[in-house]
Amino acid sequence: SSAEDNENLVPVTVLTGFLGSGKTTLLNHILTATHGKKIAVIENEFGDVGIDDELLQKNSKVQADEEIIEMMNGCICCTVRGDLVVALKNLYSKISQFDAVIIETTGLADPAPVAQTFFVDDDIQAKFSLDAIITALRLDAPPPVSKWQQRDASMPDDR
Repeated sequence: SSAEDNENLVPVTVLTGFLGSGKTTLLNHILTATHGKKIAVIENEFGDVGIDDELLQKNSKVQADEEIIEMMNGCICCTVRGDLVVALKNLYSKISQFDAVIIETTGLADPAPVAQTFFVDDDIQAKFSLDAIITALRLDAPPPVSKWQQRDASMPDDR
């Protein structure tokens, strides 16, 4: 049945939000807390500041040159700089044993293409299910300024 098939899929949560919204703070907590869950954290990197390197060094079991780091609490963290579909397929043998996967998008990335990954590729659909998309918000920060607002502010007011 479809419900039974869904139980075998690895649930994936996409975590998104502007730079400074608290995504990395949340992930640092997940990677270091004693919560009894094995969670694979995937950073979908596009040259942004990633998970705190010092935190990873203090809390990881193995220091390796590869991009997968195993944390003391059983979670793993890895960075994906290329095609997310290829990365998920390559990582499946390792992360299929995990309770969940969280994919962090960079502060400038649109989460829609990441979410679409779970609907357009048959192999991914057979192994993973998109569980949620969570947007981190920083409530004390001023609202972001759009490109249009920046352009309008720099234009002389001829009205």
